[in-house]
Amino acid sequence: MPPTPEPDANHRPLTPEQADKLPHIHRLLLGHYGQPKPRVPTDPLTQLIYSLLASRTKTPAAQQVLRDLERTFHAGPANWEPVRDASLPDLERALAIVTFPEQKAPRLKALLEQITARVGTLTLDFLAKYRTEKIRDWLEQFEGIGPQISAAVVNFSTLRRRALSIDANHLRVIQRLCVVPRADAATTETRLMRLVPETWDAVLLDDHHALIQLHAHTLCTFADPKCTNCPLLKICPSGQRNLAELHLTTP
Repeated sequence: MPPTPEPDANHRPLTPEQADKLPHIHRLLLGHYGQPKPRVPTDPLTQLIYSLLASRTKTPAAQQVLRDLERTFHAGPANWEPVRDASLPDLERALAIVTFPEQKAPRLKALLEQITARVGTLTLDFLAKYRTEKIRDWLEQFEGIGPQISAAVVNFSTLRRRALSIDANHLRVIQRLCVVPRADAATTETRLMRLVPETWDAVLLDDHHALIQLHAHTLCTFADPKCTNCPLLKICPSGQRNLAELHLTTP
């Protein structure tokens, strides 16, 4: 299910400081990294397949596997039936470079089979006529599809709806910045979306996510974050604490 709004959260007006939290972060990251490369959205089904494969997998590997699937099975957008109909051993071999291919191969095959059974054909184009919440509910009925993936599908694909896909990297940066109280990814998305300006459309939300991702991979890494060079240091309690501790331990 999509994140459930917290009680009364949507009825309390934001303070000026709260209203500028995400825009301020966005401005600082934009000034440091520059404008992210525009995404070329894919259809919802292709994005769903990619997001499932990309879970806990580095982006280059996930992108390569999607290309491998297209080449190996002569598949691709509007023609994922050959992947659905492939044998599990062949599918697992094609997914070898992603994390947990032995789990993702049967999950992907089952997902494509179940979509076909429910829709009558292998497509998700019909989702465009539904409200965003209904799309996410529909997607999350399938095993392995949670709020992170449903948000990616509605935001990154040609559906282009407002959502934030909170993966481990996004969650780490937000928690270190103490933007919202620590919580799981679904709750964090709910809290962050309340802070998103109404003027931010789906594309700007995608750009914001891309900047957070870039920052997570470049400076705000899981191990050994490079706080000294961080453009967010002045607003990051975790970074300030890390540097203070470093200063205390340095002879």
